[in-house]
Amino acid sequence: MKKQKIIRRRPERKEPPGLSSVIPTFATGLAVLLVVSACTSIDDGAGEAAPASAPPAGLAATPPREVAQQIDRADVDAAVEELDGFVHDTMSRTGVPGVAVAVVYQDEVVYARGFGVRKTGEPAEVDTSTMFQLASVSKSLASSVVAAQVGSGRIAWDDPVRTHEPNFAVADPYVTEHATFTDLMSHRSGLPDHGGDLLEDLGYDYDDIVSKLDQYPLTRFRDSYAYSNYGFSVAGMAAAKAEGLTWAELSEQTIYEPLGMANTTSSVDEWLNAANRASTHVLAEPDSTSWRVDDTSNPEAQSPAGGASSSVDDMARWMRMELAGGQFEGRQIVAPEALQFTHQAHAFSHPATIPGARDSFYGTGFTIDTDDEGRVQVAHAGAFALGASTDVTLLPSEGLGIVVLANSAPVGVAETITAQFLDYVKHGTLTVDWAPFIAERFRLMLEHAESPVDYANPLPGADDPQPASSYAGVYASPLYGAAEVVAEGEELVLVLGKDMQLRYPLTHFDSDTFWFHTSGENAVGPTGITFDVTAGASTAFTVEYLDTLGLGTFTRS
Repeated sequence: MKKQKIIRRRPERKEPPGLSSVIPTFATGLAVLLVVSACTSIDDGAGEAAPASAPPAGLAATPPREVAQQIDRADVDAAVEELDGFVHDTMSRTGVPGVAVAVVYQDEVVYARGFGVRKTGEPAEVDTSTMFQLASVSKSLASSVVAAQVGSGRIAWDDPVRTHEPNFAVADPYVTEHATFTDLMSHRSGLPDHGGDLLEDLGYDYDDIVSKLDQYPLTRFRDSYAYSNYGFSVAGMAAAKAEGLTWAELSEQTIYEPLGMANTTSSVDEWLNAANRASTHVLAEPDSTSWRVDDTSNPEAQSPAGGASSSVDDMARWMRMELAGGQFEGRQIVAPEALQFTHQAHAFSHPATIPGARDSFYGTGFTIDTDDEGRVQVAHAGAFALGASTDVTLLPSEGLGIVVLANSAPVGVAETITAQFLDYVKHGTLTVDWAPFIAERFRLMLEHAESPVDYANPLPGADDPQPASSYAGVYASPLYGAAEVVAEGEELVLVLGKDMQLRYPLTHFDSDTFWFHTSGENAVGPTGITFDVTAGASTAFTVEYLDTLGLGTFTRS
């Protein structure tokens, strides 16, 4: 019998309030960061009101409830005067290479400016035409694209997506046949949080990943919320296939071209070939303020959910259309009813868990909440761990919107600038010291994603491994595909991914457990791989970070 040992673990961490929809990955964005804020809650919101019944005879019908305009031009101008300072302070604190910001008010662009450089170490400056990866703010643009199709009668929100995307299937046949555009775009299909994102990291494309969605366990259909990039992307692709177009073509023809968004695309290749684009950056060292270029992010497989790129000039045009009921410079781009549908709550995303907080909702490509003065706030944040940070927030009743784009991994830059601006425009001052507050939220999110096992420090008295040949062999997982453990002398290398393109050297930890450094958009630092050994030979292994749903076991072929 093996001696019992105590595994060294990191200190127990509690999940910070309001962060559950972005853990364990940043792959689609930070859609909930400010739920605990009284001023700029992104995920809190009010649901769509139920239709009123007819009033009793003799009583007047209740008039529709509208929030009176509470912000005027002087409030906006005063906040705009502070924006340069907010941006410079945030960039100085974090060291991020480049930022761009635009503000619209009452159908006018009242602020648009670029700061810093497109690529660290090079002189080209960010301007208002510089294209940034949008990450999950892509979902908000996608909602406009699908709404335009709905408004023109080409599709309906309640159409089953399988009508147009026959490759879509999930574990429950009923959900497969009945999941609608609304279900998938509001994350209420029952698919698990970020299901499919790890497959993207392993090199699988959209078709590969959609073909594997039926392996994921489901929660209750239309009665649960889990943020799903690939569920959302299926809806976008279904809308495009209904027209016989690619997603990039549909987006261009439906929204980007009519709005004159010449520096916007839903094609990653087009972004990579753009002359004026902001490279993506990651921290050169943890907890530093130094950045290095990492242009490896490729969200093409989930383009509707995270593959758009744009400039703040173009995003300002889009915000004007969103705030004007689908109109832009005298033309109706999106039917008002279809556009308003995207601004309504369709999924109950997060119940309030602390006193004074508000429940959070999701529309179709937007988070829907109410601010501290009762206004509906329509928003989305986005982030790629491989180098993008974005935020857009609209106050429809005020005709006010702000977009912030940064070419850095998520450290709270976009969210801090947005929070500062909205706090100032509403109150004439900052009521919260936003920079440290938001920075701490991001630190907690990053920490929460790590393994609880401290692999970096070897165990005292660890059991020796079997000979390397005991573990070497070919394995396979129904979800993640083929893998091989290769013995190079007494060293082991894990090879996996589509076309076996990823190689991870393994470091021994204890007995039949090894560890390796994860990579890609959903990297979580060191993770474990534990072999099942019988009669001196491994029969299977389980990879810790691939096993959050119990699907991370590979069996020897």
